[in-house]
Amino acid sequence: MTAISIRSANLDDAQAIADFHVKVWRHTYRDLAPAQAHAVLDEDYRGRTWKEKLASNDGNQLVLIAETDDRIVGIGAAGAPSEPIFGGRGEIKFLYVDPAFKRRGIGRTLLAQLATHLGKLRYQGAALSVVKGNASAIAFYEALNGRLAGEYVDAGPIWRSQNIVMVWDDLTNLIG
Repeated sequence: MTAISIRSANLDDAQAIADFHVKVWRHTYRDLAPAQAHAVLDEDYRGRTWKEKLASNDGNQLVLIAETDDRIVGIGAAGAPSEPIFGGRGEIKFLYVDPAFKRRGIGRTLLAQLATHLGKLRYQGAALSVVKGNASAIAFYEALNGRLAGEYVDAGPIWRSQNIVMVWDDLTNLIG
């Protein structure tokens, strides 16, 4: 098995991240998101948003890429919370792993590094939202001792998804 490396993303990675994000997002949400969201949230749209995210990084946000053989197989991002329901915990904003590379520890490793970043920002805990019905992600977070802390509707750019909030009150649960 080829080694998987994890590194911080930079602005030059924006379109590759966007292409990966669209591929995995469409697979994950094929039965959950409406057709309009699949049509609008394409590589061009995601490319623009990732360029904005990576260009405007103020040091609070960390975007990571997991790669093997110069191919992205996972992405993750964390930073300041975007929703009051996160209760002041740092937010895991994105975590996507290529379905062909699941169960190899990529998601767990990305989460550990993102949690370490949140600790450096002085957050005591972490939170994330996951779309209701995304059973595999929910099971993954529960296996890592994530706790259900509430629900909200994500306003999103196109799709108003029903989300649940998973939290970790102690970052060492994710880092260790």
